[in-house]
Amino acid sequence: LQRARKFSLHDELESFNEFGSSTFVQNRFSNGNLDGVQVPVYQNEFWTSKQRAANRLHEISYRACFKPQLPRFFIERLTKPGDVVFDPFMGRGTTLLEAALLGRIPFGCDANPLCRKLILPRLNPPTISEVAERLSEIDVNAEVETRKDLRVFYHSKTLRQICALRDYLLKRERQRLTDSIDEWIQMVALNRLTGHSPGFFSVYTLPPNQAVSVESQIRINKRLRQKPDFRSVPDLILAKSKSLLGNLNKETRQLLCSISTKVKMLARPCEFLPEISDSSVDLVVTSPPFLNVVNYAADNWLRCWFAGLESANEPFRIHKNLSDWQQSMNAALTEIFRVVRLGGWVAFEVGEIQHGKTQLENAVIPAGVSAGFEVKLVLINNQKFTKTANCWGVRNNNLGTNTNRVVLFQKLY
Repeated sequence: LQRARKFSLHDELESFNEFGSSTFVQNRFSNGNLDGVQVPVYQNEFWTSKQRAANRLHEISYRACFKPQLPRFFIERLTKPGDVVFDPFMGRGTTLLEAALLGRIPFGCDANPLCRKLILPRLNPPTISEVAERLSEIDVNAEVETRKDLRVFYHSKTLRQICALRDYLLKRERQRLTDSIDEWIQMVALNRLTGHSPGFFSVYTLPPNQAVSVESQIRINKRLRQKPDFRSVPDLILAKSKSLLGNLNKETRQLLCSISTKVKMLARPCEFLPEISDSSVDLVVTSPPFLNVVNYAADNWLRCWFAGLESANEPFRIHKNLSDWQQSMNAALTEIFRVVRLGGWVAFEVGEIQHGKTQLENAVIPAGVSAGFEVKLVLINNQKFTKTANCWGVRNNNLGTNTNRVVLFQKLY
């Protein structure tokens, strides 16, 4: 079966033409760090670049996340319903949610504890009526202490509503009264804190996955000659909830509910995961932090404040050089090797950085082989940039990451 799957995947990639272009198959290349290891490379548009061609539950912002179609591509081809799919760098939880939507059991891990708050509510979503009823019960106009420095983002009345909601949610947590509706409201609020349209609580600023500093927002306000206007916090949470839940039918809700009890979620670095048993994972689909690119602590400082995670908002490891990054990936892949079953797979997405001069698959292949995996292929998916990249003036094939580059490993012994 594994042999048949191996050849069918290679054949499928070579003949893939779903979006009107043929696959470019590079000559097999030998990585300079691994004498004798040759890897086939397939390049095409393997999944759509359309922003909204997936379940609406995915529409939660987090920096440097991949599209849902990436994990779906591998989950559909390399697993069956009931299999365990694991993402050790889960971020906003794209792999986990897509796995659950496909009837697989999601496992996840991330060093940022904020990530659990972004994915868990979407694996057990409430109904719109439940959200509306709970919002009506919360006194968002209560007299509470506010952070005056945040007035650069919010109208004073909006800020009071944000702080009142925050106090309510954190009090429920301390009293251990939090339920799935509270978790949902918190998740949506985390993703409405700042943004670049009237659908967010804030005045115009960067997209929601990048909270600028107070000092930077002062400069933005001065440059645009803007002042925060009032935005109703309950109204915007309800509007976003309706959007996220808009195409969630009864069958999908029941599926998510049945799977949510089997989810395993860890908030720590992935180099040591004793909670996950040996050989218990069928497929890993993940994308680690890229080399010296994203500062997750700086991007999420405001979200961590709202969620009461200020103490957790310590600088995450940002690897300044390729050698350190490769060493970290080797440690992660060694632990991943332990938890993946015999015959199981790892789809490890990396990118090109430094204007395309550094292609991280050349570093991750030796790390994976050193951990014990056999490298099967490299898949390069041509992609278009997101709104965030366009915000920075980045264009395709110019700056930044222009392709998804996925190294596919398999555990054969």
